[in-house]
Amino acid sequence: MTLPPTHGWLNALLHTLQSIQALGLDALYALGLTDASHGAPAWPWSVRIAGENLVIDVALARQFAWMLAALVFALVCLLLALAWRRARRWLLGAGLLALVIAPWPSPSLWLGTAVPTSFHTSPTGFTVQSIARGERVYAANCVACHGVDGRGEGPLAATLRRWPPTMASALLSRRADGELFWHVLYGMRDAQGVTMPGFAGRLSDREIWSALDYMRVLSASAGMAAGGSWPVPLALPSLVVKCGNAPARELADWRGRQRVRIVAVDAAHPPPFEDPRFLTLLLRQDPTATVTAVADANRTVSAPRLLRVKATANGARAANVTRLLGERADCVADAPQAWTVFAQIAGQPPSALAGTEWLADRDGWLRALAPAGRRGWASGGLMCTTTTAPPSDAAGGDAPQARRADPLTATLRQMDNDPVRFVKGGFVH
Repeated sequence: MTLPPTHGWLNALLHTLQSIQALGLDALYALGLTDASHGAPAWPWSVRIAGENLVIDVALARQFAWMLAALVFALVCLLLALAWRRARRWLLGAGLLALVIAPWPSPSLWLGTAVPTSFHTSPTGFTVQSIARGERVYAANCVACHGVDGRGEGPLAATLRRWPPTMASALLSRRADGELFWHVLYGMRDAQGVTMPGFAGRLSDREIWSALDYMRVLSASAGMAAGGSWPVPLALPSLVVKCGNAPARELADWRGRQRVRIVAVDAAHPPPFEDPRFLTLLLRQDPTATVTAVADANRTVSAPRLLRVKATANGARAANVTRLLGERADCVADAPQAWTVFAQIAGQPPSALAGTEWLADRDGWLRALAPAGRRGWASGGLMCTTTTAPPSDAAGGDAPQARRADPLTATLRQMDNDPVRFVKGGFVH
């Protein structure tokens, strides 16, 4: 889920709460006061601060913030009173007054159920390989109830006492990763009994984390099929990238510094020209295929001459420079599974993916999608946003007119002006 810009203070509050709880857990583990669980320190209590409740109820978040402020103020007054005898009475009085006038929301509103792995994070890194592995795990163990499309309509769904929830919603953002992991491992139950069986002893930790990675992609695919958008912000999957003759690099190397455009190419959809505003990453269904783009050399000057382009798996590149447009993009995703994974993210069959484009922001979030067969970014737009207002023109001109004149620039500007403020299970990502 995303937070509107006016609630930036809430983002800071959640960051603080998350850090305090995580540091406290590390301290308990270092002191030997809590054990390890599945490779990381185990949360020792049955409750935690439920940041997801604070996000949903901003009024509750304000009360909680004022309560914390009063507690901190009272503690400071107490410490000063111990060191400053002359003002001890006034300081103690001020601290007591802050505690009296502070709002005290019911603990049941801001505390949530916790499990030993509540603060665990996925060790897989959300890679294309992990997502592909998770698809196999999901198909073998989950599809019977949750369905091939994640809508909760599998062949065994009707036999269950409680219908499986759909993934075409913000379901996965309601729980922390570590809690989802725990529930897949040990199952779920309510007052009437088991609502979901556990997979302890049947699946390894790695397989469960991979299945959760795939479920995020499946959620995006189900959301596209149901409403034409992703139900929650989706990270750009990590993979190895080969650019020309340069050594292979991880896509994560550009995170924090560079936007990324992902383009699905084939013989009918050649690589686009490089654009300094982002790194262009090419997806190819067959990594060994040669991509060729040819234009008639006898065209007039108004139609720039395109030279033959060849990009092979080993990074070798033929002359692909034009005087007017520069070089063709040559950074290629070095993962055979990437084509299928991105087809699911786009909500399209792999056979229809060529020509589709995505945009990811500098923080590594997939933000925009231009499906194949449309007029590029003139028909594309942000898939993850907190605002509905069109981006303003930097020169003070008419924004809709600017969007029509250069829709890609308008999309990039809106992407930068509206960053993702994502909270999953009350934890900021």
